[in-house]
Amino acid sequence: MSEAAPFSPHSSSPDSGSPNSGTPNSAAHPDEVPTVNPFVYRAVVAAMHLPTVLAGQRVEVRGRENVPPPGTPLVVAANHRSALDPFMVARAMPPGRFLQFMAKQELFVPVVGDIIRAGGSFPVDRSGNDVHAIRTAVRILQRGGTVGIFPQGTRGGTAVQGGVALIAAKGRAPILPVGIRLDGQRWVVRFGVPLESRGGVKAVTHDLGFALLRLVQP
Repeated sequence: MSEAAPFSPHSSSPDSGSPNSGTPNSAAHPDEVPTVNPFVYRAVVAAMHLPTVLAGQRVEVRGRENVPPPGTPLVVAANHRSALDPFMVARAMPPGRFLQFMAKQELFVPVVGDIIRAGGSFPVDRSGNDVHAIRTAVRILQRGGTVGIFPQGTRGGTAVQGGVALIAAKGRAPILPVGIRLDGQRWVVRFGVPLESRGGVKAVTHDLGFALLRLVQP
């Protein structure tokens, strides 16, 4: 659950075949789909909320009614401000929605990587167009899962990349824009209205960028 690589819609398209069975919480085999250990997921999200509490800050959630019901495919796309963003968004989600983030592959070291995998997230190579990560995301969506992506790539980025629209279209999932901002001692996590992934990568990417810009405004 961390920074996502910016993907180009001109990279090789992921296949749409049915995933084969594999070892849970692992994406080592091309056809394996990461699964979520709910206990580990909730424990990590709770633990990563502590820095916010210790800093005397609080999190305010708005627009939760815009989140589609669990069991339906969904791409969650948020702006990226801090290393705690994935956990804030995960904590703000309604019960039953487990966010599976693309996490930078540098985090997948012994112990830490095991915990990340148990939480359902999977590695992405940010040095280029990681087709395997895209395929993994599409397979999660095909199973009715929720994929979390930071479309601006790195913290503080401004340009929205087209990979989010590509993944959503391949997985036949709407895109839920999420704005994160810090207002004094209050973090605001704001869910927007879901965007249809049909209409072309360029058009959807433009709409997503506009939605994110609007959601981070006071």
